[in-house]
Amino acid sequence: MNKKICVIFTGGTIGSFANGDTVDLSTDNKSALIELYQQQYKTGIKFDELRPLDILSENVQFTDLEAMAACLRAVNKNKYDGIIITHGTDTLSFTATLFSQIFCDVSIPVVFVSALYPLNDERSKGVENFAGAVKFIEEEQLKGIFVSFKNDFENLRIHLASRITVAEQISGHFSSVMGAPLCELAGDKFVYSDSPYIPSKEAIAAQRSPYGKFDLCKDIVTIRARSFLDFSYYNFGEKQPKAVIIELYHSGTICTAGEETNVLKFIDYCRSMGITVVLSPIDSMARVYASALELKDKCVLAYDMSFEMTVVKVMLALGKDKDISAELRTNNFFEKIYS
Repeated sequence: MNKKICVIFTGGTIGSFANGDTVDLSTDNKSALIELYQQQYKTGIKFDELRPLDILSENVQFTDLEAMAACLRAVNKNKYDGIIITHGTDTLSFTATLFSQIFCDVSIPVVFVSALYPLNDERSKGVENFAGAVKFIEEEQLKGIFVSFKNDFENLRIHLASRITVAEQISGHFSSVMGAPLCELAGDKFVYSDSPYIPSKEAIAAQRSPYGKFDLCKDIVTIRARSFLDFSYYNFGEKQPKAVIIELYHSGTICTAGEETNVLKFIDYCRSMGITVVLSPIDSMARVYASALELKDKCVLAYDMSFEMTVVKVMLALGKDKDISAELRTNNFFEKIYS
């Protein structure tokens, strides 16, 4: 019996075409991705198509995410072997991370696919990424949220959506936390990572508890550690966020010296305003640098997950009026590295 897959189109570069030096959404070639796939791979798979929105992903609003989630939720999972969601690369990591939480108990594989270049650009790997998603659904039959993506000069990889990180600067390449994807397509076969951080196929196939109703709170500010970061520019006198999330250096550190550059002074300022400060990412197995010793007593620490996941969990916690620390301790879809 032929497999049947539901494809949810949302726009992005993979749904765009190049015209000279400009890339924009195309309204005339909505089924081009499936048509190109069928021409190149000639499989008997049946596809149904849904289009809840058609936007470039950098322009995604909260209402767009809600529409996308509602569309996925409404799909009759019993009718399909899997679902593919097309998405732009710019905000792929956020949407995939969010969906890994709110759809952690999905009963079939849901795979995000993107492309760095429009389909009519010879450099585009959109069809390959789509084909990888189809093959993963067809052969592996794992349930959950995943990302199919092929970087230049590498095999196509399937990532756990809960561990996908933002695209690499300039190249646009995607990776997973700890550099360990779930599996990669070597020749005509998926080879699973031997990393100790990757969950077993049996664990992924196991039943998970539903996340429940979600509501995202956007009252946050994100800050990335960098040299000479001047915290005095962050003045929340007129409009206060509910939380500030600071992306640390890879070693779990940030400047604690000087005046304007001292994060400890900034954290004290936030606390005086009733603003929660969250620091991420932090490796719970690593030694703590002397410069970071005071941080744990002044703010919330997010252990063993990506910065993208930290942002999602904080937004979800605030949206549900739930304790941030408690939300950060949850492990809904293998987002914790040491699970």
